[in-house]
Amino acid sequence: FIGLLLLYLGIFKRFEPLLLVPIGFGVLLANFPGGNMSVLQVSEVPDIESLSLVKIAKEYGIMNMLYYALIKTGLLPPLIFMGVGAMTDFGPLLKNLRLAFFGAAAQIGIFSVMLAAFALGFTLQEAGALGIIGGADGPTAIYTSIILAPHLLGPIAIAAYSYMALVPIIIPLVVRLTVSKKELAINMKEQDRRFPNKVKIKNIKRVKILFPICLLIVTSFLVPSSVPLLGFLLFGNLVKEIGQDTNRLFQSASEGIMNAATIFLGLTVGATMTASSFLNVQTLLIILGGFLAFAISIAGGIYAVKLYNLFSKKKINPLIGATGLSAVPMASRVANELALKVDPKNHLLQYAMSSNISGVIGSAVAAGVLISFLG
Repeated sequence: FIGLLLLYLGIFKRFEPLLLVPIGFGVLLANFPGGNMSVLQVSEVPDIESLSLVKIAKEYGIMNMLYYALIKTGLLPPLIFMGVGAMTDFGPLLKNLRLAFFGAAAQIGIFSVMLAAFALGFTLQEAGALGIIGGADGPTAIYTSIILAPHLLGPIAIAAYSYMALVPIIIPLVVRLTVSKKELAINMKEQDRRFPNKVKIKNIKRVKILFPICLLIVTSFLVPSSVPLLGFLLFGNLVKEIGQDTNRLFQSASEGIMNAATIFLGLTVGATMTASSFLNVQTLLIILGGFLAFAISIAGGIYAVKLYNLFSKKKINPLIGATGLSAVPMASRVANELALKVDPKNHLLQYAMSSNISGVIGSAVAAGVLISFLG
């Protein structure tokens, strides 16, 4: 039933079909009796990690071989991040750096739910893996779960990707509860006209090439455990920004590698969701905790903007804060649509992308912090 529901959401509702379709199909594959396509955890087969891939394939099926080769090693999430980087334009972020702080504020959902989960009886490692759902980034959630709580990978991945797909529903719900109509009507372009930026970037192309290199150097010193994810993200972006000289690398990262990694990740993650491992109270708590992490992250970004507006003449639309989580670019599109409903001239997509892109970086750094202290 759950597998069919995920397929329905992906195919007919078009909620993140590139993710939900392979995950949903993987759930079906894992739960057909006799198919030998379900992923077995170390708790079920203690010596499985010590076996060769050939032996795993022969004794436990090809899905287990794919899982222990691609997922358990932590290979696929960084590859997907490389593809995301190749498809990301840091231009809006660089032009509106002050908006990047709201991407950091939106990570509050991660740590709030982590503490709540720990209070409810989860171990610190399990709580950290659960909390990372609030970063709204599937590969980050999977990578963190692999290291901190591999036995919870299935439900955490499903929660992360399902709520990412439901961003068009969750963001309007939180906005309706926290933002007034007057605040929604704040026009970012009008604010720029009244209070123009004092610093302007003269050579944006050069800055966009230097940015991933400089950011990698800084974060590698501050949060070295974030480098596997953030490093691949920034490399993918670098080969995009260099242009024609690295176009073949850009094409491979954004198309061939990205598509193959997404397929295998979706199928193998779905295959971890057997009835025995998924249908229990702990999984329900993870699903509920994931929703709370999402909602708190969105509200955290919104209230950070409200606080900023108290002390600044140049006002910011709270919808910018709502996009501080990592669901790029869907969160920005949703925020833009909400603004246009209030004022048809209030186009804030580029501003929302600034906070949205910083949220991707923020979630990777938050994951690195959790891994450093809990891994």
